[in-house]
Formats: sequence, C-alpha cells, structure tokens
Amino acid sequence: MDNKLTETGSSNRRVAAVPIWIKPYLTIEEAAEYTGIGRDKLYEMTSLADCPFVLWVGNRRMIKRRIFDEYIEQMYSI
Repeated sequence: MDNKLTETGSSNRRVAAVPIWIKPYLTIEEAAEYTGIGRDKLYEMTSLADCPFVLWVGNRRMIKRRIFDEYIEQMYSI
C-alpha cells in the first residue's frame, strides 16, 4: 500500500503530498494539526533558547517530529 497521497497543484500537475505522521520536520501549522496544540503555544515553546525539537531554517521554525513526540510523551503539562 502506498502511503503517499497526490494533490493537483496550481498548474494541474500531480504533486506528491507526504502525510504529516511520516514527515521528519513539520511547520508550526502542521505541528498544531498533528498534536492539537495551538499555534501560539507552539511559538512560545519553540522560542526558548534550549528547545530541543526546533530547527531554525533562516527565520522559519521547523519542528523535529520524532524529538517532539518524545518530548510530549515525557511532559505532564505544557
């Protein structure tokens, strides 16, 4: 079974869309959808200097999904 979905891009060509649970890095919006945690809370969490699951790509924050999953598993509250 193929886990990749296809979407039609703006130029009517097929673009492979990788499911969120497979992606190694997530945007803040994807992480919010994936976890149910609000965008503002995710921005707050990733603003900390010692945040273990944020990857900065220029000014853009990416969430390291596997590390984020492990982090959330260990937390009692956020």
